[in-house]
Amino acid sequence: MKNNTYRPASRNLLNNTLLSIVGLGSIISLSACQQTPDYNYLTGETMGTSYHISYQLPDNVDSADEAAIQASIDERLKQINDSMSTYQSDSTISKFNQLGANTPIVIDADFSRVLDISQVVYGQSGGAFDPTVMPLVETWGFGSTMTVERLQSPPTALEIAQAKALVDFESIIKKDQTLYKTKDGVELDFSAVAKGYGVDVIADVLRDEYQIRNYMVEIGGEIATSGVNSQQQPWQIAIDAPIEGSTVSERQTISAIRQPTTTATQMHLATSGNYRNSVIFDGKRYSHTIDPTTGEPIAGGAPSVTVAADSVALADAWATALTAMPYQKALDVATTQDLAAMFVILADDVEVGGADSNTLDDATNDSIDNWQVVQTPAMQALRTDKKR
Repeated sequence: MKNNTYRPASRNLLNNTLLSIVGLGSIISLSACQQTPDYNYLTGETMGTSYHISYQLPDNVDSADEAAIQASIDERLKQINDSMSTYQSDSTISKFNQLGANTPIVIDADFSRVLDISQVVYGQSGGAFDPTVMPLVETWGFGSTMTVERLQSPPTALEIAQAKALVDFESIIKKDQTLYKTKDGVELDFSAVAKGYGVDVIADVLRDEYQIRNYMVEIGGEIATSGVNSQQQPWQIAIDAPIEGSTVSERQTISAIRQPTTTATQMHLATSGNYRNSVIFDGKRYSHTIDPTTGEPIAGGAPSVTVAADSVALADAWATALTAMPYQKALDVATTQDLAAMFVILADDVEVGGADSNTLDDATNDSIDNWQVVQTPAMQALRTDKKR
């Protein structure tokens, strides 16, 4: 899903399995995906995980074109990886990362769009989303798992300061179709937004090249839907409770988000979370997520955040940003920015009273065992299918 590490195992776009990526956030299960003769199903490998697509061909497209559809999708995904995979030494992003200060490189349209989205979320999140955060992640030694030992012997203040000096998204400058950095050593990593962008690109291929209007596209838990499913009903996506140790076969659904019918014919969702990569130290739970503004792991962040937005890339970036903040701050930011966001937290973490009391009282309406769902007004409007 989802790297500000945010998802440390997702540093490279090509190095994860579907289960590991979905496991780092709340597992998003896909409901109403059973196929009928009228719906086709495609799957393939990309960005270290798998994509899954369910779609209905329009009457004017021959079913024999399925191979051509998948070839078109795979070609576009290859273009994205060639542009933004830090796992490929010859990708555009890898070449940029190897450059010194004030040395421009030509970037493609995909790179430019993802950079623009990243800059918007970086600014609106107060720097919580930062594609240059990797030096801090590496300083803390966070990989696909997190251990108490690292918190017992954390990096020194000097080591953190040295890493933070290289976390500088504002040193990345785009001019026309070229990109350069004003500081040596600063590197980009789009793995917290690229999967969402990949979903958007696949949806574009289905709509623009093949006039497909009814579809569900998923990469590593990031999802786009359009039209209706095979039962001729709006798509519905189930959100699982962030229960430690749960598996894909044993997950428990805590809520669901149904594609609106009155406000849109499409839906774009992303979920990010920390509950599988977290430890308890000195009475606090710490996640593998680094707050770029402090240089330290998040304590008190929401275990799971789901965001709906105008694009999956935007939802992906925001879901990452909100998990890189303490829960109360994330809820404030999501509400202020009018984001459609859903937080799954421990019921004991819901604070009654204070500045957030009205939002919490109005937004909380689902629970399973000791978990609580809190949603912003925009998410509440989305789920009740009301115009705002």
